[in-house]
Amino acid sequence: MINFNGSILESEITVFGAANRAFKYGDALFETVKVINSKVIFLEDHYFRLMASMRMLRIEIPMNFTMEFFEKEIINTTVANNLDSARVRFTVYRSDGGTYAPVINTCSYLIESSPLNVEVKETYTLDVFKDYFLYSGLLSTIKTTNKITNVLASIFAKENNLDNCVLLNEKKFVVEAINGNIFTVKGTVIKTPPIEEGCVKGIMRKKLIEILSKTSEFTLKEEAISPFELQKADEVFITNAIVGIQPVTNYKKATFKTTVAERLILELKKLI
Repeated sequence: MINFNGSILESEITVFGAANRAFKYGDALFETVKVINSKVIFLEDHYFRLMASMRMLRIEIPMNFTMEFFEKEIINTTVANNLDSARVRFTVYRSDGGTYAPVINTCSYLIESSPLNVEVKETYTLDVFKDYFLYSGLLSTIKTTNKITNVLASIFAKENNLDNCVLLNEKKFVVEAINGNIFTVKGTVIKTPPIEEGCVKGIMRKKLIEILSKTSEFTLKEEAISPFELQKADEVFITNAIVGIQPVTNYKKATFKTTVAERLILELKKLI
């Protein structure tokens, strides 16, 4: 079952026409949300990121798009699918009409849910995707449906028996992984690319920065990272809203420890 503008429908039903702007222009954005025991994890963070992203894309925010509405519609969708815990995608797109220039800026939304299958892999291999780059601008920091670079990197990863790929920007600096933000550990310094490099403003990235800001054991730095620097790290890990933290064990010829990542996984579990 899907939730289309508040109506619970069979997932096989057609809800989009040929004029759909998400289809024609990628004129849409989405949130991927984890639900555990009918609770939306980090609800407030996801909601405010969605609202900020809609404002950036100049999509009108309906008056009823409150945080309570956002939560209710997500839970309604999971209940309709008989799921207590789920992976949920909440997509918002601009209403039909126009060419590049839209006729109106109102929106519709579609919510999909699927069983929550979270697996932190013991062995996880990473390499760089060099065919295409992400742009280090503000639009790259929001989760639009224009993810062709991620799609191509995913195909590259599959063809080369990789678990994930590092995406670079036009300056050849690390931006993120295909499906999450990247962190490196070197001694007591933990680094992650700053938003200015073009990485998505990840919710798990935000939570991890909050955790690290309260500890004196590690120093967090938001600095540009070169692909070569990854090879010199003690640890590398990837964060996203569904898995949380995925330690990387292999990058090119480098092999990493996972000690710090495992400790941070426990800290995140306390928040959840």
